[in-house]
Order: sequence, then structure tokens, then C-alpha cells
Amino acid sequence: MPEIKEISESMREWERVAAHSHISGLGLDGLKAKPMAAGMVGQIEAREAAGLVVRLVKEGKFAGRAVLLAGPPGTGKTAIAMGIAKELGRDVPFVPLAASEIFSTDIRKTEFLTQTLRKAIGARIHEMRKIYEGEVKEINIETAQHPYNPYQKIPVGAIIKIATKDESKKLTMDQSFAMQLIQQNIETGDVVNIDVDGGRIVKIGKSKESAEEKKLDLSATQLIDVPKGKVLKEKEFIYPVTLHALDVASARQGEDIFSIFFGGRESKEIEPEVRKQVDEYVKSLVQEGRCELLPGVVFIDECSMLDIETFAFLNRALEQELSPIIIFATNRGFSTIRGTDIKAAHGMPLDLVDRLLIINTKPYGKEDIRKIVETRAKAEKIKLTDEALEYLTEVGARTSLRYSIQLLAPAFEFAKENNSEKIEKEHIIYVEKLFVDVKKSVEYLKEYESHFLA
Repeated sequence: MPEIKEISESMREWERVAAHSHISGLGLDGLKAKPMAAGMVGQIEAREAAGLVVRLVKEGKFAGRAVLLAGPPGTGKTAIAMGIAKELGRDVPFVPLAASEIFSTDIRKTEFLTQTLRKAIGARIHEMRKIYEGEVKEINIETAQHPYNPYQKIPVGAIIKIATKDESKKLTMDQSFAMQLIQQNIETGDVVNIDVDGGRIVKIGKSKESAEEKKLDLSATQLIDVPKGKVLKEKEFIYPVTLHALDVASARQGEDIFSIFFGGRESKEIEPEVRKQVDEYVKSLVQEGRCELLPGVVFIDECSMLDIETFAFLNRALEQELSPIIIFATNRGFSTIRGTDIKAAHGMPLDLVDRLLIINTKPYGKEDIRKIVETRAKAEKIKLTDEALEYLTEVGARTSLRYSIQLLAPAFEFAKENNSEKIEKEHIIYVEKLFVDVKKSVEYLKEYESHFLA
């Protein structure tokens, strides 16, 4: 069971920035995209199209449809999908999925897909609970070596100090809470609710004082006042769960006495009767006014790798009464539909493509690359000179945006080794020699082709 307890004070900060942790929406003013807002840069037409999709979903006019994001690699398809989920509202589930995952599981494809769809349908439940509430003043994630990979570290616990206007407390947390801190990108200045009994942390927003102090983009940040009173209090706690989480909990309650005492192989598949009971339970909570349903987003990348059976299942799933928004993404042109000998656009059946709203993403221009590199540097708390930023922009235009961004972290480490707080142009030139881009790698293969195994 998740654990948390109060301790006395002292610590050090540790942070992890995910690839799209800076995305907070689509950056729209009405239905018009701003050049740079909410972590999004460029892709004006694609973002405006995504904004129309969000409007249709909110007005209940998107039933039986899905979205296809089609464009070259590194053109912001995942960012736009995440932006759609953020625009739909807080607590809306976002489930990213690579098409290859469907074929690497030890359960039936239909069961895996059903679980995925139900992970993307949330329920916001209202309940009175004792919680810790306040602004995060200090945070430290304790890490240890991965038991099976000595080059990787995993969180094993956390120490966090939270405060209201009248009181502060320091808490120590176990691994499950530490994972939630990382997943939600919680940092100093965030206002959080910690439900100890439920084992959940909810990030409410950023405190106004912290946002002003850090000079954050106020248009892209949800600002709230620091709570008053005691840190530990009893209040109505609103927390999100998914239908799949309720399915799993309900299935475990149904285990027999033999499996409890003597153990047994845990079933990874869930019976239809269990899901039916969960649906009835959630429906009763909705009727009592204690629950709100939150259809979320399933983002399926590499969709050209899906086979004809999976496409047929998803085509049918779109017509269900309670279905999440399905967003496909692909960087393929014409390819063979897996499981057939038919070549089709994006490797998808025509009857499915015909019911999709297709959004095209285009390669970024030089100015957009500069803004994206600058945004990522701020998100990773990396400082770089104007000359270094300009050179990274040239690298991104010459090679790819992804390669340019990937050079940030090693260049910063090299800068620190040379006692510099900022990345200089020469630091990037140095790491560029160590880590080659795709074009240079291909040239190397051609030059030494005879030395490689066929």
C-alpha cells in the first residue's frame, strides 16, 4: 500500500523533463493559432484544425470519427495530439501507444485494444477525504540503480515540503508517489493535493507568487492562490480514475480463496461481466452527481504497422456510445496494409480513412526551429548564448530538429566540465563531432561498407 509520513527538514532538487512536458495546449486564441503559445511553435494550420476538433468534441459532434495526423518525422504530431488532450480539460486521459506494442503482448489483440480504450475513458469522482494540500516549496526525488540495468536510475522515494499561508510540513513518500511526481512534472511552486489513503497526487496548478517570481508565461499557466489554514485537512477531494483502473480493481476483488492463500497465475485479461459491473457502478455515481465522465485521447503512432484485424476492431470501436477520441499518426506514404497484399494511402483501409479527419503537418522553417530549441532549453533549464542558439538553429535546418534538440544535453554537460554556466558555440561543435546525424551516419556506412557484416 502507498505510504507517506511527515519528517523534519533538508534536501536537494532533482528533476526530469519529458519530451513534451512543456506542452500545455494548442496555443489558440479562439480558433486562431498564435505563432508561439502553450509550448507550441509553428504548424499554424495543423493546430487550427486540431482546435476545430476540440470544439467538435466539446459540443458532442465528433461521434463515429477519428483524426489522422500525417507528416514527416519530427513535425510535431505527438505534440499536437497531447495539445488536443490538454485543451479538452484537466484530468482528461492521454494514452500514447506505438502500433508495435499491440503485437508484443501476451494477451489477445482485441483484449489489449479494449484495455487501451478504457484507459482513455476517465471518471472524475468526488469524495470527502483527509488530504495534504499546499504549495510545493522543496522537492527531492531519491533514486537508485535499476535492478536489471546498471546504467539506468529509477525513483525509490521522495521528500517534499508543502506549505499553506499559515503552516508548512515536510513529507517523505514511497516509490509510487515518487513516480507520480515525475509523471506529472511536479516542481517547486506547484499547488498539489495529496490523498494518502487513495495513493494519489493531483497537481492543481501554479501559485501566483511562484509564477511572478519565475517570470513564467502567464497565458500558458493555470494560476491559483496558495491555500490557507492547515496543510492536513478534510475536504471534498476530486480525483480522476480510468475505467480500466476500476476494471482491474474489481477483477482483483473477485479472486477466489485458493488464489489468496496459495497464490496463482494472475489473469491479464478481464471478463466482460466485470466491465459490465464497473459500467453500472460508474453510471450510478453519475446519476448521484458524484462522478463526471471524461472521454480522453488514444494516440496511436506508427499506425501503418497495424494489421487489417486491428483496423476492423478500431473501425467498430468508433461507433460505440462511450468511446475516446482516437488519433492516428503516420509518416508513411503509400504502403501495404498489413495482413493483405493491398497497397493504400498511409497503409490504412479506405473505409477507415474515409471517416477520418486528416491533418497534415509540415517541416519546420528556420525561425520555428530557433523558437523550439529556445523553448526546450528553458524547459530543461539550460542556458545558451545567442551565438550557440543561432548555430543550433542552423544545425536543425541542415539536419533535423530532433538532432538539434538532442545536442542540448551533452553540450550542457561539456559546458559544465569547462566551468561554463552557458552553452557556447564551441561546445556544440565539439559534441556534434562525437554524435553524428543520420546523413553523416549513412555516409560512414557507405565509406566503410566492406568492413560491415552483410
